[in-house]
Amino acid sequence: MQAMTSMKALLARRLRNQLPQREELARSRWLRPVATHVLAPELWRMRGESVARGVAVGMFWAFIVPVAQILFATVHCVWWRANIPVAAAITFITNPLTVGGWLWLAYQVGSVLVQAPPPQLPGDGAGVIELLQAIGLPAAVGMGLFATVGAAVGYVGVKMVWRFRLSRRLKARAQQRRRGAASVSQPS
Repeated sequence: MQAMTSMKALLARRLRNQLPQREELARSRWLRPVATHVLAPELWRMRGESVARGVAVGMFWAFIVPVAQILFATVHCVWWRANIPVAAAITFITNPLTVGGWLWLAYQVGSVLVQAPPPQLPGDGAGVIELLQAIGLPAAVGMGLFATVGAAVGYVGVKMVWRFRLSRRLKARAQQRRRGAASVSQPS
């Protein structure tokens, strides 16, 4: 249990060090026109609702667009009042190392949904664009399904975990109060 806690702390510290801080973003000349919106404190706090929204936004944009996911997620976070760092981190679920697997899985799911015939794959000299055209509609349907279902499951999952952790803390606090009250009422 101790090793798991220290691993979580290490991962949280690494994530905090990798993501830009609000102060750094405030100094950026590129963000100056929209800084009041993007740097609102509630978009950077770890509160249950904003974290759940951040997970949903990040999951959605991770699967919907192949590039600039963090940019789209940030804009959506401002509009939806979601946690920006969480959304940015979640978009990394699809990255250059995993996107091939996700596309293959999306194609498999999408081809079942749209009842597509097996694709006519281009020859050896074909590029990425030709390959994507060959698997286009089923892959797009699958990625859209992953985006919407992933966002919904992520949102509900975070809300459930947050509520579970809160109830555990409240129970522990109540037990501590009962123990304290019992020790005060016992004569020494």
